[in-house]
This record gives sequence, C-alpha cells and structure tokens, in this order.
Amino acid sequence: MNATAAGAVLVLNAGSSSLKYQLVHPGSQQVVADGIAERIGDTGSSITHEQDGDVETVSAELPDHHAAIERAMRFFTDHGTDLRSAGLQAVGHRVVHGGRTFFRPTLIDDEVIGEISRISSLAPLHNPANLIGIEAARTLLPEVPSVAVFDTAFFHDMPDAAATYAIDRGVASMHAIRRYGFHGTSHEYVSEQVAGFLERPLESINQIVLHLGNGASASAIAGGRPMDTSMGMTPLEGLVMGTRSGDVDPGIVLHLHRVAKLRVDQIDTLLNKQSGLKGLCGENDFRTITEKMAQGDEAARRAYDVYIHRLRRYIGAYMIELGKVDAITFTAGVGENAASVRADALAGLENYGIVVDRERNALRSKDARRISPDDADVSVLVVPTNEELAIARQSAEVVSTPR
Repeated sequence: MNATAAGAVLVLNAGSSSLKYQLVHPGSQQVVADGIAERIGDTGSSITHEQDGDVETVSAELPDHHAAIERAMRFFTDHGTDLRSAGLQAVGHRVVHGGRTFFRPTLIDDEVIGEISRISSLAPLHNPANLIGIEAARTLLPEVPSVAVFDTAFFHDMPDAAATYAIDRGVASMHAIRRYGFHGTSHEYVSEQVAGFLERPLESINQIVLHLGNGASASAIAGGRPMDTSMGMTPLEGLVMGTRSGDVDPGIVLHLHRVAKLRVDQIDTLLNKQSGLKGLCGENDFRTITEKMAQGDEAARRAYDVYIHRLRRYIGAYMIELGKVDAITFTAGVGENAASVRADALAGLENYGIVVDRERNALRSKDARRISPDDADVSVLVVPTNEELAIARQSAEVVSTPR
C-alpha cells in the first residue's frame, strides 16, 4: 500500500469530452496529484498529470472516459502509486443535477445510477457525462466505494418563493420545473470558509457569495442557509458568463424559433455556447478582454460593462433580500484574479458600508484575504474555492458513516 495515497479520495469531474481528477487527503488537504484529460472521444486527445512536482502532458488515444481514467491510473503507477492497492477511502464524483431526489452526498449503487439517469433530462449536457465517469470508475476500481456529490444539493432547501417559477403549477410539477441552483458545492464551501476567516459562527453571518468563473453564479446566504441564487432550473439562468447568456427575456427564444426559424437545438447552442462574453466580443477569457479594452476595443468594453451591470443587479437584489449584509465574497477564476471586476462591481456603495481598499484589492495572493478596510461595516473578501476538497470531505464522511 502506498502510504502517500492511503486514506485519500480520488475526485472525478467528468464532462462530455473531458475528465478532471484529483487525489486528495480530505483531512490534511494534501493534494497527491491532479490532472485533466481533454478531447475525449475526438482526435487530438491528451492528458496532463501533475504529481511530485512533475507536470507531464501526453497525446493519447482516449476513445472514452474509461480509457481516460485508465491512462490516469498509469500515471499514478509510474509515480509509485497503484490506485488499485493504495487504500483509497472513496472515489468522489461531481454530479451536476440531483433534481428533487438527491440533496446530500450519496453512496452510489445501481439504484442511484438509475435515478441519476432518470433525471438526466434536467441536465442533458452534464449528467450523462457524469454517469460515464461513474461507470468507468466502478469498473476500474470496483473495491473502492463511489460517492456522488451534487451541485444542486446546497440549494435544496431554498425558500419556495425563490425556488418557484410563476408558470402553471401543474405543468411545473409534472416536469419538475423549479429553480435548483448550481455551483452549490463551491457556495457552501466558501461560505463556511468566510465564517472561519471572520472567526464568527456561520449561523451569525448574512453573506453574498459571488462564484465568478467561465460559469458564474451568485448566492444570498443567511446563517448558513441559502435564501436565493442566480442559476435556476439549468446553469443558463442568471449572471453573464463566459459563453452563456444568463438572464434573457423568454420571448427571445420564441422569436428566434418563429421569426429566425432556428431549431431548438440551435437556440440551445446559441445561448449556452455562443453567448455571454464570447457572444458580445468574441472572447471569453477575461485576461484577453482586459487587454482588448486597454487597446480601445469597443466590443470588449461593452461586454465588460454588460457583465458588471448584471452582477451589480444581483448584488443589489441580494442586499435587499438579506436586509443586513456582513460579508461579500468573490471566488473562482475571475472572482479571485480580476481586481477590476471586484472594484467595479462594488463601486459607489460606500453609503451601504461597502468599501473596497484599492491597495488590498490590487494584491495578488492564493490565500483568503480581506480587500475592504478593517473598520468597514461589510467585510469584502476574496476566498479561493476548492470544490475538489469539498467533494473529498463529503465523500469521506459518507463512507465513514455506519450504514
């Protein structure tokens, strides 16, 4: 048994053509290794593995996720870690949509797989890929228990007023239409980290968490309980994102179908993959957009302004919803690294006790940090998210609980 890996959790995040993985100790937070396989099932597929300070990328024929996991296991073996005999606690799987069935981490068996498959119509772009990763892991590591951790779980108990769409209730009930919310693992993890950073009980804090990456979402959390979130039945609702539109008038969909004669699948692709920042200026990388803005690119500036405008709308709405805000926290790739986004999102809110300190905001760091003055009424924070660690911890808790 490899001592380094004993007791660790292998975390898998399977996308339609990609597989991210990380081997992590949930207690010590030590990351043994991580990697990503890309272009699975396509030409030019590759896999990158980082372990013991070494980073290796190889081109490999990866016809499916089974082959990708198998190739990752070979990387581990090359570094002296045979996952089959390493004494893993569990394999933790990110599953995007749990519907109304799954609202806590769940030990995976055939019945659970069947139910995840049944509700895949709620997340047709995500759940089927998650299932492929689950099946591959169960085949290659049959002795290691697999646990599903659901993106929607944290928002399961969101108040009905926030979770309910104003459509015919019979239709909504029949087709499971409601606001589920996503990025829940990140929002829950970050909100708990905020409490630790402020050295206050989670139950005493009203906070807004802004998960800003290529996918983006906001949440209002009172005393550890989610009161509202920007994503809805799917991850398409809410903030402007890298390639997703976020909120649009539903009539646009009808107009595109009736007048522009676009098929449903074409509209789906348009709103999910060709909209957001990419649709507005041709780029969805914030670093590139920032560079283009500095060069006077009007489309990049407009995209940025639309992004900030939508973000401020949600911040304002959640300030009213919570009544009193103790902390506003930025996380994920854009939230942790784009100082201008943080400053512009909160500009002019000094009358509400929200102030961003320019020097603190400009500081780059991988650590949790305060970017507001110490005496500000509202703590403005940057807290790195760690969804893999959160999944590992929840998976370890499931397999250690007597059944």
